[in-house]
Parts: sequence; C-alpha cells; structure tokens
Amino acid sequence: MEILWDFVKAFAVGGLICALGQVLIQTTKLTNARILVLFVTAGVFLTAVGVYKPLVDFAGAGATVPLTGFGYSLAMGAIEAVNRYGLIGALSGGVTRAAAGIAAAVFFGLVNALIFKPHAKP
Repeated sequence: MEILWDFVKAFAVGGLICALGQVLIQTTKLTNARILVLFVTAGVFLTAVGVYKPLVDFAGAGATVPLTGFGYSLAMGAIEAVNRYGLIGALSGGVTRAAAGIAAAVFFGLVNALIFKPHAKP
C-alpha cells in the first residue's frame, strides 16, 4: 500500500507542476522556450533557498522528472562539487550530476531526427 501512496504523491506533484506550465502557456504571452527556461531556473532557485529538496523527498519522481527537477539536479550537483572541490566545483558540478539526463536527451534527439523527416511549419 505504501508504493501506491508514493505513486499518488508523484502524480499529484508532477501534475501540479505541469498544470502550472499549462496555465503559463495559456494565460501569458511567454513563448514555450521562455517558460522552459523559467522552469529550469525556478528549480535552481528553489533548490538554492532550500524549498525544492523537501519537495523531492516527498514526491520523488513527481518533482524530479519535470524541468524544475533538471534545475534541481544542476543546483545540487554544483552545491556538492563546491563543498568538495571549492569554487571550481561550481563550474563542473551541475553538468556532472546531470550528465546522464543530458546524454539521454542528445541520444534520443538524434534517434528522433534519424527516424522522422523534419518540415517547416506553415
């Protein structure tokens, strides 16, 4: 029964994050790209002020899978690297921690580009 509760928490938190994105798309004149950047930087900011880590502990994948989770991963990597290597860790820590996600995005983007033929929007 505990695993079911974990799924419910992840679904609820992830759904709320995605619903917030949909509200921004429909009610503002922000482009989708700007909203994506806003979500990543919000994840970094909320991690820096100590708000996002408890949310990740509570919701698990519901908080780490959306783009705010990518910002969280970058921030946590930078924080851990600064604690370990000093100031130089701020430059490498975020990318090191998020490397698997970045590599997967590049790989699947390449596979998608090889399978489907792109065309310009009318």
